[in-house]
Amino acid sequence: MKPAKRSILVAVAALAVVVAATRTPAARSDESREKKVKEAAEQSTKAAKAFDEIMQVPDKAIPRELLSRAKAVAVFPHVIKVAVTVGGEGGRGVVSRQTAAGWGNPVFIRGGGGSFGAQIGASSTDYFLLLMNDESVEGLMKDKFELGGEAAVAAGPVGRNAGAGTDALMHAAILSYSRSRGLFAGVNVKGVVLRPEDDLNLAVYNHTAGELLSDPVATASPSEGLKSFPNTLARYTTKSSDDQ
Repeated sequence: MKPAKRSILVAVAALAVVVAATRTPAARSDESREKKVKEAAEQSTKAAKAFDEIMQVPDKAIPRELLSRAKAVAVFPHVIKVAVTVGGEGGRGVVSRQTAAGWGNPVFIRGGGGSFGAQIGASSTDYFLLLMNDESVEGLMKDKFELGGEAAVAAGPVGRNAGAGTDALMHAAILSYSRSRGLFAGVNVKGVVLRPEDDLNLAVYNHTAGELLSDPVATASPSEGLKSFPNTLARYTTKSSDDQ
């Protein structure tokens, strides 16, 4: 390489280093926030897609009557499990609280520990939680909320004919569902610990999960991507002419 050309390349590289070094903390912070907002929108979209897919077959879906009575719904899409006998999986979730004005903005949470289901092989599974009373929703406002320990959990009934007066609804604070694409079946969420994912919540709303769930309509309307999850819940909560 000729000396002149080499000098130009060195100068360009040095300039790039200088530009990167002189970026203000505010600029870096804005970039980080934009990245997290995008990440949050993708998470909301994944949860919406998973919920939409499970509701596509009414005879094997979450009963709409139960959905309409739920205080909140949480979805953990694509939970990855690689285990034989010991649980250790975790997943990122989205929860929306139902209010008189409709489903609130998506709030971001994490789940881990315990056992999300039978441990055989490897799998990617979607999990769905219907929180049926205010106490279970208040549990999500804590830094740590253990399913089955602080709130009774039961496998939820499915299909059109699963009435709202079932034992599961009468005695469980949370109804759980799963949709497995892998090698194991069954659902057991006892011992799973839920925690807020407040790095996303703060980036999107400047509020924590506890603040958002205690007052779901106080925050500004999020972007279309973020609204995909509550919009999907609303579509299935509204009774169609077939359900009248």
